[in-house]
Parts: sequence; C-alpha cells; structure tokens
Amino acid sequence: MRALEPRVSGLATNPSDGVRVRYEVFGPVDAPRTVVCLPAWSLVDSRVWKMQVPFLARLGLRVVTFDGRGNGGSDRPASGYTVRDFAGDALAVMDDAGVDRAVLLAFSAGARWAALIAVERPQRVEALALAAPSLAIGAPLRPRMTTPFLEAPPDREGWSKYNAHHWREDLPDFRRWFAGRVFTEPRSTKGQDDIVAWSEMVSPETLIATIVEGGTPWSRELWPRVGQPVLIVHGSEDAVTPLANTYELARLLPSAEVVVFEGSGHALHLRDPVRSNLVIAGFIARGAGPGAGGRTTWGRANARRTRRALFVSSPIRLGHAQRDVAIARELRDLVPGLEVDWLAQHPVTRVLEENGERVHPASRLLAGESPHIESLMGARHELNVFQAIRQMDEILLANFHVFLDVVQAGAYDLWVGDEAWEVDHYLHENPELKTAPFAWLTDFVGFLPMVEGDGGREAFVVADYNAEMFEQVERFPRVRDAAVYIGRREDIVPDAFGPGLPLIAEWLPAHFDLNGYVRYFDPAHLGDRGDLRAGFGFSPGERVAVVAVGGTSVGASLLKRLASAFPAVREVVPDLRLVVVCGPRIDPASMPRVAGVEYRGYVHDLYRMLAAADAALVQGGLSTTMELVAARVPFLYFPLGLHFEQNRHVAHRLERYGVPSWARVTYADAEPELLADRISRLLASPPAYAPVEGGGARRAAERIAELL
Repeated sequence: MRALEPRVSGLATNPSDGVRVRYEVFGPVDAPRTVVCLPAWSLVDSRVWKMQVPFLARLGLRVVTFDGRGNGGSDRPASGYTVRDFAGDALAVMDDAGVDRAVLLAFSAGARWAALIAVERPQRVEALALAAPSLAIGAPLRPRMTTPFLEAPPDREGWSKYNAHHWREDLPDFRRWFAGRVFTEPRSTKGQDDIVAWSEMVSPETLIATIVEGGTPWSRELWPRVGQPVLIVHGSEDAVTPLANTYELARLLPSAEVVVFEGSGHALHLRDPVRSNLVIAGFIARGAGPGAGGRTTWGRANARRTRRALFVSSPIRLGHAQRDVAIARELRDLVPGLEVDWLAQHPVTRVLEENGERVHPASRLLAGESPHIESLMGARHELNVFQAIRQMDEILLANFHVFLDVVQAGAYDLWVGDEAWEVDHYLHENPELKTAPFAWLTDFVGFLPMVEGDGGREAFVVADYNAEMFEQVERFPRVRDAAVYIGRREDIVPDAFGPGLPLIAEWLPAHFDLNGYVRYFDPAHLGDRGDLRAGFGFSPGERVAVVAVGGTSVGASLLKRLASAFPAVREVVPDLRLVVVCGPRIDPASMPRVAGVEYRGYVHDLYRMLAAADAALVQGGLSTTMELVAARVPFLYFPLGLHFEQNRHVAHRLERYGVPSWARVTYADAEPELLADRISRLLASPPAYAPVEGGGARRAAERIAELL
C-alpha cells in the first residue's frame, strides 16, 4: 500500500512517435505550483520518487510522476530512447495533465531531459532540482569499463557487467549488482531490493537501446544556456556518477546551488529522504513563485509557561494506546499542569477520544499504517510482520514528516514514542533534527526471521535491520534520552540479533531501563464480578467465551473460523455462549451467521469484558493476552503465522507467566474437534498464572518525568 494514492492517472501520447507514457497526479486540485518528477534511467519506474511525492503534495504542491518509456505502465518501443524522446514524453505528460509551468525534479539520467526542456521550452520550467545528475561532463561515468559496451567482455566482474552481452545472458545478475552500486551506504538492503523489483519489467533489449541511443555529446554546450534556478544535490560516495561531475556542472552554472551529502551514495533521495526532502522544499520555497509565502508564529522560550508533551503511539495495537494513556495520566500527576497532545491515527484515536485525550489535528494527515498491514494479510491468518514493516517505508517517512512539522510548530518540551518506528529511526538518521527530550518505549527488541527455504535471505535482511538499529543507538545515544523496555529481564527472548551479533538478552539491559509490564488496570478495582458480568448482559450461571482479535482487521479470518466451529464446540460444551468482538475495523455484518454466536463492534475498555468472561479466544498480541493473565481468565491464543513478535517474543513471555503450551493454537490446527477439547480444558479448572506486577505505568512515568 502507498502512502498517498494518485488523484488522477492517465496515459499521455508523445506526438512525435505515438509512444504512450503512464502518469499520475497527486496533491490538491487547485495547487498554485506544480512539481514534475522526471523518470530516471528506464531500469526503474516512477516509484523511484515514492519518498518525495507524499511530502511535496502535503506542502500544497501538485506533483506529477510518470514511468519512463520502457518500464512500468508506459510503452516499450524497440527504439526511441534519445534525450529528445524522453523530453518529449515529459512535455506530453504536462500537456495532458494541464501543467503549463513546473519545477522539474530529476534524478540521475533524468537531468539530461530536464536540461533540454529548460533550454528549449523555458516558459514551461520554473526551476530545476537535480539529484545525482548522471552527466558525462567531468570524470568518466564508468571509469573501470575496459570493454566497449557492445563487445563481449573477457569476464563478468565489476563494471564489466555493464555490457550488452551480459544483459542478454544474465540481466538479473546485473540488476542485483547495479543496485549495490546505487546504494553503497551500509544497511541499504531495502533500497537495493526496491531497485531490483522496479527493474523486473524492463527487457535487456530496452536497456541496450537506452545506452546505444541515449548519449548526450552536446550536453556541455547545453547546460550554460539553462537560465532557471538550479539545485544540485549529490552524495560524496556516489559509485555511479562521480561527484566531480557535479562540480564541473556547477562550473558551467555559476548560480547553481550545490548541496553535498557526505557519506551518501547515488540514490540519496531514497536513502536519506528526510534531508533530501527538506533541501528540495527549501529550494522550491525560495523560488518565490505563487503560494511560496506563508505565516508562522514563534514564542519566546520563557514565555511558554505551560509544559507540553507529544505522544506518538503505534496504531497497530490498541493495547499500546491503553498503556500510553495510563502512563500519560501518571505523568500528569507527577508534572502538574502538563499538557499532552497525541499524534495518532485510527483505531488508536478511538481509544484516546473515549479516554478524553486530546488528538492533535495534524493526525488527519498521517498515512494509514493499519490499512497497509491489513492489505498484506493472508487469507489463512498469516502475516509476516517484519516484511510488512519493511514495505511500509514510504508510509513511515510520510508520517515522520508530519511529526516533524508538528514538533517544529508546537514547541513541545517532551516527545514520547511508543513503538513509533518512524520517529525513532529517522531521528537516528537525522539527529540534528532533535530539539526536545525523547522517550522511547517498546515491549520487544529485535526482529526475528520466520521464513525458511529462501536461501537465508530473510535471516540476512533481519540481521541487517537489527545491526542498523543497535549501531544507530550506540553511535547516537543522545537521541533516546530514555529507553524504556515494557518488561523484565526474564521476558527477553534468548535469541541473537543475527549471526555474529550480540544476544538480545545481553544487549537490551545495557541500553534500556527494565520497567516491568505496564498493567493499565488493576483487577482488584474491577468491582463485583456479578455486577461486571451483568453490565455486559452475561446471566448468572451461564458460561461465556469471548473472542477478540485487536484493533485491526487482520484477525477477520480467525473470527470466521472460530464462529463457524462453534456448533461442534457446543456439542461438547452445550451451555456455552460465544460473544465475538469485531473491534473498530471489522464489520460485524461481514461475519457468518451461526446459531448461538453474537457479534459486537468496538467495545471500549475491552479488558473489562474479557475479565467478565469464563474463557477467551484471542489473537497472539501481548496486551490482550497479558490482560487475561492479569485478570486470571483462561484463554487460548492464535498467533498470526510468520508473525515473529507473536510467535516468539509474546509466546516466550506468556510461558514465563504460566500460560500452558497447549493454550497456543495455530490457525491450521483450529479444527472444531480440537477447539472443543481445548475449551473444555479451559473451563475445567482455574488457570495457574503468575501474578502480573503492578506499578508499571507509574515507574515509566517517573522515568519520563526526569526529562522534564
């Protein structure tokens, strides 16, 4: 799922040769200014701009992208890959989309067609923003190529892979190798995988044509004729286009603004998107075109009498919101007068509003994380959550930019992120943007691989992600002023971060405060059990099982399976009543109609209903299962397949609290006969769970209050 869907999609036809190119338009209809993101080399499609589009559109700009001919949804002619052909495609897209004048944003080879348009159609171009322009006007682009492109090379190593014969023989090998040249920065497996994926739709013959026809022998004479403002950003470690070429270009354009990213590679706008976006936005704003103005307010520090905190809570699990509300209440008790705002999205906002918390209005600008997770859910209760988070990069970036705008405008004294991955990651990537104390909360540390039989690829990538995390933490300890682990030492899994990496149980205690669990309700305060049951319509003497799967719709298939199995269960437990809680994102009307099964929608403070039940059947999330342990309600839990947290981190913790191994049931094993047997066992005797310690919310609040 994308961070922002296009407002318009279309096909524009280049009048010179009839080639059709697919384009998309984002942002407001009445935007006073437009940015056209030009295609790069036909190896990739327009998704190469995925990290810029949502950000620029949210600034009030109309943003146009299109797939370069030869890739994506555009035509693939046998020939016609000259600079003039690509420039003609861009003008055709602008005409079809109704764009009279625009800022042209170009990456790599796209700088060539940007320059031609700027010179030959200056009235159509407001300014040029170039990322790593690939131009042969300084050092050779491929200095280590020893064989002409169309001749067979003696070997297939290094730049010898950049060869027509090798592309025809083994294009996948070239694509993977070239992705490594595009992203030379450590821990760049996601960017490299993206390049490989985007290049799967291009043929060897198309790529060969782009090289044979795409030369620019006249570019040195062209560039001095560019009269519009020009921004050039280039990485010092670019292994595709030497930085020296940008310096030569700047010599031809004395008025150009050059920004060098130390340590960055070729695709710096993808690998370092926050800084790239901020630099590009500043350049566009300085263009003083329509809509470039605005008004801001600033208050002197000593005039800010009220202390303010911003909480960012992961939207994937409602239990996060409940524990964060409990911590915020304790924090306000410790810091009288503290104002708390929440940057959150549905379904977390539902919990916050029910608790009387104040949701920041910018929350409506957040890209949907729950819909993305739901879109990847398998039909059989399976979700590789690591891969889901990994594929959410553009969504997380878009949401970090919202966070950054909020904190820059809000002058907050404290930031708190409960598994707000985007905040923690991009602050470590850009530590200079941190302007307030930051508290980081999590109930697990360490991604774990769940896929086997893939040649060890997932294990490698998981280890790479883990290594990046602890390298960031150890390099920039100042980013997390407080790191709070919602658990105890014995809750930590015994696994390593990966081959050759530390054990999680050894590294975590050295970098986190071990807070213990945050129990956001006290079972002793639930009141009389009879009154509690009566409040939910449970009659005295009847036995009630409650089914719940959390705040997203990923558990819909489990709900249907358990409801459909109920008649067989009732044959063994005839007096059982089944109440299925669909939550805020599953429509009860979509569930099967089964005699004896009743459906309810969102239930505020669901832990109260669970505490009133005789048994529960739930997904494998930590918050819900720990609610049941605390309330001493017998339960079965059904972890999502391939979900490393539910199957490893949560299961390990539940074992410590005395949840029997037979209470863990896979979706495949959840047949009516087995369910009937397990539910009978649940009801036969009270559970022997270890008590869940209290005071966790207060301890976390005390640690966070130290930052104020």
